[in-house]
Amino acid sequence: MKALVRAVAVAVAAVVTTVVQAQSPHSFIWKVSSSAGSAYLVGSVHVLAKDYYPLAPALEAAYKGSDLLVEEMNLDEITTPDAQMRTLARGLLPGGQTLDMVVSPTTYALVTARTQSLGLPLEPLKRFKPWMLALTVVALEWQKAGFDDAYGLDRHFFDRAKAEGKPIQGFESADFQLGLLDGLSAADQDRMLAESLKESETELGSVAALAMAWKNGDAPTIERLVLSDMKDDPVMYNRLLADRNRAWVPAFEALLARKARPFVVVGAAHLVGPDGLLALLKARGYSLEQL
Repeated sequence: MKALVRAVAVAVAAVVTTVVQAQSPHSFIWKVSSSAGSAYLVGSVHVLAKDYYPLAPALEAAYKGSDLLVEEMNLDEITTPDAQMRTLARGLLPGGQTLDMVVSPTTYALVTARTQSLGLPLEPLKRFKPWMLALTVVALEWQKAGFDDAYGLDRHFFDRAKAEGKPIQGFESADFQLGLLDGLSAADQDRMLAESLKESETELGSVAALAMAWKNGDAPTIERLVLSDMKDDPVMYNRLLADRNRAWVPAFEALLARKARPFVVVGAAHLVGPDGLLALLKARGYSLEQL
């Protein structure tokens, strides 16, 4: 579970705005080609700061040369007020349950200490399911460091596509993605929350290395930093990454059969490693060119 926070930070991660804008020959984008057609595959960072824009020329050119935006899910499903209320409702404990009833005393002590340090009222947060509180704490830590999902790569391209009238599709539904976390066992949710509380501050210290690797299109370093610990937990590794990657491959192949070229944006952690999209597509005979 220690790696889950790290995965949220780069399938999930943010680019630190104080990092010097070093020149790199590559970005975190690949052109995937077959005899039938081609598509752009982009590793996303879901949280950025406004100072990181404009994006690398390779990303801009690929987006402009595409006719369809495909992301993990169509963000229309979660951006309306009604959708946000449904998401919040799903993250609340049922009935009269409170957090101290469903997590260990050790984890609850961590919750108490962290909410105090963040200056948050504990009582309303006690209604949150452990997975929801874990994501909330991580998001608050990123906000403290100056990052916002409003500037995330997937949100950036989604907003542009909406404004330009470019079609948008998603590999998954919002309900499916929520179910990935809401369907975790009580023990896994407890561990997720505990590790999030213990790791959030120390993880901020590693963002610079993660960010520079992403900026330079350094897939091996992203793999090492994000997946090294996550592979020690096969259940979470398969549930959050490997199984989803395999499910996306047929959908990606269908996109390649189109006459026009789609622009596909998924979390960067989904691209790397032996079970990542790059390896899966290469094994199926597709040509990969990093841009």
